[in-house]
Amino acid sequence: MSDHDTQPTPDAGLAPDRSPTAPHHATTTDQPVPGGSRRWATLTLLAVTQFVVVLDSSIVNIALPSLGRSLHMSATGLSWVVNTYLLAFGGLLLLGGRAADLLGRRAVFATGLLLFTLASLTAGLAPDGAILLASRAVQGTAAAIMSPAALSIVTTVFPEGRDRDRALGIWGAVAGSGGAAGVLLGGILTSGPGWPWIFFINVPVGALALLLTPKLIPALPARPGRRSFDLAGATTVTGGLVASVLGLVSSSSHGWTSPRTLGPLAIGALLLVAFVAVERRAAQPLLPPHMLRRRTVATANTVMLMTGGVIVSLFYFLALHMQQVLEYSPLRSGLAQLPLNVALIVAAACASRLLARAGAPVVLTSGLLLLASGLLWLAAAPVDGSFLVTLLGPLVLIGAGIGLALAPVNVIAYSGVPPHETGLAGGLVNTSQQTGGALFLAVLTTLAASRTQHLLPGTSRTHALAGGYHWAFAAAAALAVLAAAITTLALARRERPPLHGLGAEQPS
Repeated sequence: MSDHDTQPTPDAGLAPDRSPTAPHHATTTDQPVPGGSRRWATLTLLAVTQFVVVLDSSIVNIALPSLGRSLHMSATGLSWVVNTYLLAFGGLLLLGGRAADLLGRRAVFATGLLLFTLASLTAGLAPDGAILLASRAVQGTAAAIMSPAALSIVTTVFPEGRDRDRALGIWGAVAGSGGAAGVLLGGILTSGPGWPWIFFINVPVGALALLLTPKLIPALPARPGRRSFDLAGATTVTGGLVASVLGLVSSSSHGWTSPRTLGPLAIGALLLVAFVAVERRAAQPLLPPHMLRRRTVATANTVMLMTGGVIVSLFYFLALHMQQVLEYSPLRSGLAQLPLNVALIVAAACASRLLARAGAPVVLTSGLLLLASGLLWLAAAPVDGSFLVTLLGPLVLIGAGIGLALAPVNVIAYSGVPPHETGLAGGLVNTSQQTGGALFLAVLTTLAASRTQHLLPGTSRTHALAGGYHWAFAAAAALAVLAAAITTLALARRERPPLHGLGAEQPS
């Protein structure tokens, strides 16, 4: 059943949990879901906060050298400034989605936003590496609490159909550009007031969002009945993801046969197997098995796992390529990515219209193929080429591809999901994105390092680094093509009437 089926009017939907599977018990704290122009204000607030969450996964990259000098951190310590955030974010997203469903989306969102704002302040004030890493861990945890709640609110406020497609297109444009904007802002702030401001910039945004939250976000009711967080499931899946990503991250510096790589990978595999066993027996599982039996949900999360890996790896290697091969300054490398940002925003705005005409699978596949084309162009770019010849074209293609892909993958992920499980769906799709980012970044980093070491004896360091980055770009392109193929094959059948904005049948 879609949200549209449960609403008396197209503009003012019922609150979630008013479905046959989850009867609603009215309370005096319930507020109606906003309609008309107010829900677009709600979307703006939520999209801006998600922009900041995504921003913080990339803004630190350009600032790392300055940060390391200031806090006397080693190269390994600096890598954990990035990895700590990704691990906490990806590992706790499912629990964040469950908390949103059980405790109420607005309350969970506000709690995560408060923690994120405070952690950003302590990160900027950090006197040493230990405090900074602890702050990054809290930032990632807060993002895991806040992000699925925010996306669940969006899909509740906007009924399934054209308005939701348009809202998710705007969400994809604003949130998706956070990764690219992080590189630009990181360069500007590091070159200007200094690295602490890459964290301080979150504080006024978070404070204003906290003030607006009770005014713009309705107090959507929590899921009624007996509450269970499935702590056994949360512990095993979070531990399994963290251990697996730790092993993959370690492979880039210690190699695939090192105990530091194989040990965490083995522990992670055992914990994930235990998670599957726990979920099959749990009365109220964290990840109900029926969720992944929905073809649209399974496909969207598989594609998001790969797409997240491509996007995270892209920004990581692009920053290194610009600074270490093309010898751009931090500020210049940030400015050089402006065409990518512009193309992403324009394409995402177009995606919301294309969804209604062509369907989500077609738009998603087109975006992934554009992304792959831009990456292949970068993989073949000469070391001494000019910006106009070497970078402008592929950056525009990459930005357009990301902009087209983000909205439809979310439309597919939420299609057919009951209102009381939208928090879980949000946590699942975000877990796929963050886990894919950490997983494939580790794999591609190892691939690039191996290629560079192979080339070094016979060429200059610049050309060897370029060769490694070219292999990483080519591998990311192959991953994007594989994701496009999975989308086409999994959602090709149309025996039943297509869902609005999806172009694929209602999952059974």
